[in-house]
Amino acid sequence: MSLKWVGFGDTHDMPPPEIVLGFHSLCLVKPVNDDDWYMGSLYDNGSIDCWAAYGDLYEALRGL
Repeated sequence: MSLKWVGFGDTHDMPPPEIVLGFHSLCLVKPVNDDDWYMGSLYDNGSIDCWAAYGDLYEALRGL
């Protein structure tokens, strides 16, 4: 599984995911050794591009 942060002109690899919650083509991801949650696109090949960060799961769920 590939996990990447996709920002304005800035793309970089992220730590591997500890938890992935999928909602059709959107997902929430909590990387290993990171307390933040990230929203992103979940692709059929298992890769994820994240574009938003949240301080906790509650905030991330509200962001959906």
